[in-house]
Amino acid sequence: MYRYIGNKTKLLPFIIDKTKELIGETGTVADIMAGTGTVALELRKKGYSVVASDVMTYSYHHLVVNLLLDRSPAFAGVVGSTSECKTPYEKVVGFLNDLGFKDGFFFNEFSPGGITSSGDDARKYFTTSNARKIDAIRDQINTWVALKQITENEASLLKHTLIMAVNRVANISGTYGYFLSEFKKNALEPLVLIPVNLDGNENINHTVLRGFAEDLAAGITANLCYIDPPYMKRQYAANYHVLETIARGDYPDAIGKSGLRDWWDQHSKFCTKTKGLDSFTSVIRNMHCDIFLISYSEDGLFSLEQLIACFEQFGNVDVQIIDYNRFRSNDSPLPQKLKEYLITVRK
Repeated sequence: MYRYIGNKTKLLPFIIDKTKELIGETGTVADIMAGTGTVALELRKKGYSVVASDVMTYSYHHLVVNLLLDRSPAFAGVVGSTSECKTPYEKVVGFLNDLGFKDGFFFNEFSPGGITSSGDDARKYFTTSNARKIDAIRDQINTWVALKQITENEASLLKHTLIMAVNRVANISGTYGYFLSEFKKNALEPLVLIPVNLDGNENINHTVLRGFAEDLAAGITANLCYIDPPYMKRQYAANYHVLETIARGDYPDAIGKSGLRDWWDQHSKFCTKTKGLDSFTSVIRNMHCDIFLISYSEDGLFSLEQLIACFEQFGNVDVQIIDYNRFRSNDSPLPQKLKEYLITVRK
């Protein structure tokens, strides 16, 4: 996918093995802070029925693609007949790639060629040409949505595709918390949409939800719930605000030097020492599930002892400790190695 805070790609073998150990090779698994969908997709591939959710809109679109699509949608409202060598999805991607440039929101707020609405200095998240291309593609998708010419799943697929293309040319060190002062090599490449590979398995017993885990828990029934919460105070909504704007298709006020949107509606309590343990308690207590598998890090907000004390109120707690490479988006002085915990809670 892309460099994402807390991405679990390297931990997938441990997560899948533990899931098999706990519930066998079939059943329903909830992934309630699913992020880019890495774990949810792997669970799908292994044959589990997945209930995946996240509070971020861009995550929702990733999850729709990873869990609900196994082939190209028809795009019946925007494409005619297709050749044997082109799917409707490929034809739409080709059309979007052929669009001209547009001086719009991304041009003004996130490129050196524009004029920011806040009066701040021009931002360098993208080159001027790439920002203008993003505007053209984003506005076309918005038009199709407004006219109901594409379905919700088709819109999710196109937004997912655009986000993946944007990540390849973004002038950032890892997250979108801020941009680099000079354009690096990949940022100078032209933005091009590339059709993503869709999982060809007709495994359709999946559900995608959007919202806070604490709010959704009571409505979810599962054999196992995997929880990958934020570990630190760094809020995903602030660090990926550019992607959220692409996903929503809106035109928010871009505030300050980094052009942040108002993200308080997606503020996670798991990122706070005052509310984080209460949020864990709420999810575990209210979900219709007896087994929880929780990822956490030794440099997270809460110590292992605090987590165990919180979880023991529900039943038996077991901890697997894994050596792991730390996420670092810059030249951090923190050590490269740290310990990752896989915590099992059985009610």
